[in-house]
Amino acid sequence: MKTYTITLKNCAFFARHGVLAEENAIGQRFFVDAVLDVEAGDALETDLVEQTVDYGAAFALIENVVTGRQRKLIEALALDIAKALCDRFPQIVRAAITVRKPSAPVQGILDYAEVRVEHCR
Repeated sequence: MKTYTITLKNCAFFARHGVLAEENAIGQRFFVDAVLDVEAGDALETDLVEQTVDYGAAFALIENVVTGRQRKLIEALALDIAKALCDRFPQIVRAAITVRKPSAPVQGILDYAEVRVEHCR
């Protein structure tokens, strides 16, 4: 099976995920990377967007999941994104989703908290 990889890097969304009530009330930015291994099929030869994963549609789907229902864990959010992408685009054989939370409520200084989840068909 021939595959190729599509990467959507640093997609930014405002949402209200987290364990603490303040996180759900105030909200914050979340950043998502999607690394999608796609079964090539005929897409590379035919040059038809209908035979691949449309970046715009994939971004919109990620946005809908991130800005939809609240989750306590970014791990759960990442898995939901991966499952939604695989359900919508049957060509995806593996989705690796990274979610970054720059305003993680920790007692200390950090750039962000990050989790990466993989989902395979």
